[in-house]
Amino acid sequence: MERRNIYIQNQHIAYFSMEIGLNADIPTYSGGLGVLAGDTIKSAADLNIPLVAVTLLYRKGYFRQEFDPTGWQHEHDIDWKPERYLQLLPHKALISMEQRDIKIQAWLYRVKSPAGGEIPVLFLDTDIPGNDDQDRHLTDHLYGGDQTLRLKQEIILGIGGARILQAMNFSIKKYHMNEGHASLLTLELLNQTRQNLGDNSDDFSSTNIREVAEKCVFTTHTPVPAGHDRFPYDLVEKIMPRDIPLATLKKFAGEEDLNMTMLGMNLSRFINGVAKRHGQISQDMFPGFQIHAITNGIHPYTWCSPFMVRLFNRYLPGWANEPELLVRVDTISDDEIWDAHCGAKALFFQYIHEQTGTQLDPELLTIGFARRAATYKRGDLIFSNIERLLDMGAGKLQFVFGGKAHPQDNEGKKVIQRIIQQAEKMRGKIALVYLENYNMDTAAQFIPGVDLWLNNPMRPLEASGTSGMKAALNGVPNFSVLDGWWIEGHIEGVTGWAIGPAPHDVKDDSSHADRDLEDMYDKLERVIIPLYYDNHPGWVRVMKNAIGKNAYYFNTHVMMRRYVTEAYIH
Repeated sequence: MERRNIYIQNQHIAYFSMEIGLNADIPTYSGGLGVLAGDTIKSAADLNIPLVAVTLLYRKGYFRQEFDPTGWQHEHDIDWKPERYLQLLPHKALISMEQRDIKIQAWLYRVKSPAGGEIPVLFLDTDIPGNDDQDRHLTDHLYGGDQTLRLKQEIILGIGGARILQAMNFSIKKYHMNEGHASLLTLELLNQTRQNLGDNSDDFSSTNIREVAEKCVFTTHTPVPAGHDRFPYDLVEKIMPRDIPLATLKKFAGEEDLNMTMLGMNLSRFINGVAKRHGQISQDMFPGFQIHAITNGIHPYTWCSPFMVRLFNRYLPGWANEPELLVRVDTISDDEIWDAHCGAKALFFQYIHEQTGTQLDPELLTIGFARRAATYKRGDLIFSNIERLLDMGAGKLQFVFGGKAHPQDNEGKKVIQRIIQQAEKMRGKIALVYLENYNMDTAAQFIPGVDLWLNNPMRPLEASGTSGMKAALNGVPNFSVLDGWWIEGHIEGVTGWAIGPAPHDVKDDSSHADRDLEDMYDKLERVIIPLYYDNHPGWVRVMKNAIGKNAYYFNTHVMMRRYVTEAYIH
């Protein structure tokens, strides 16, 4: 690593994430969490924040998605060559699992900003000669396998990642855990601290604990209890290294099982959720902790269509590094905003035609929905009353969908299948396309290329929802339930539209599907469709408001400045 001295001469923030999405050529991400991590790193580079990122190298990626004639999802390994994009470093670290020594190596990717900043991203890998054959495949797949594989991967990320940084002589001011997957790094830090103090006891002093907690920041991303990794202690005892006494582990991670969220929170000075509402929900879930809220964002330049980039560059120079300049979007004429949007739409429709053979009508109001196909996101909700949808939308609406279901999530696969099968029922009346293998490249065309961004998860399960921020940046209004970031960004009829009841009118034990569906249909029929077709200046006004009142704030530049001032510098 010829540039190592540049990276280690100052103290760094070590940012740990199970997945990181930097571009589609490096398929080490599955969805929002990984893309957020990538956007975080890019903004850190833009803002010259001294960050080093740590993740795993998945040699077979997440998966490539393919549909059979019935609309059922099938998964295939992704064939990619890490050496084409990453530099293998000479540094190694040793960890122990199942009383077996396993070597870990690191690959380097440099995220470079036009502003001059550069962030090293370390991808950890166990495919090393000398490792047991089964251990060489531990980092093949993201979110694959069973609890045993998941725990092993989290040991590699947390403990192995901390040891790799130590082997490379990085000086770390703070360790930022992006979700509980990385929480085992706290145990390694406890051990390092104890060794530094020359303490050979089996327990950790309050000094050890306080010193580790002062260095740690923990971000939780899910309000779903099942979304927090937990491992039974019999599995933990079988796999984990022996240098952490079980009694100590239970003290920080829970008596019943190893709760990765509890472990991370108990050993972190600063804890946050990823939207104001999510911070409140997390506070209710974990009442013994002080939980802050730093709303997620998106990297502006990455997610802006080339057509909008040219427009913003001409009228708002410097916007990519100062996205707050987007509040001045009114200096751009309505016609130019609309023309830029039409360019993005035409490019996307060309892509759809090339991929599927379907020719969509550029004149029609096009609704987009693309995200992970988890059941709580209710991707097929809008088709619940197909007769009413056809009655209001025939000849006026068309739909584009995308997104993957986890390979083991058969219910999520059924949601995709139902959506695909709706296309046949609506044929000749309302066009519907479900694009295969949604990834970052597809998203970059998809999101700017639709007219309206639909989001209707069950509340309060949407922690943030960054796809809607990407839409707003491109002048695509949101039509969403009031959850996650949209509670903060929504102004009814100004930046977009809400679906269903307000947050204070929601009982968490009810899905409110009937109310959501009725409100969705009613607003589409009475407000959104008429505005699009009968009041063009009014529609463009909402587009501009999405940019000037949402995108200027909901971005990773704003987010990272908050992390620096609230979490990192103390």
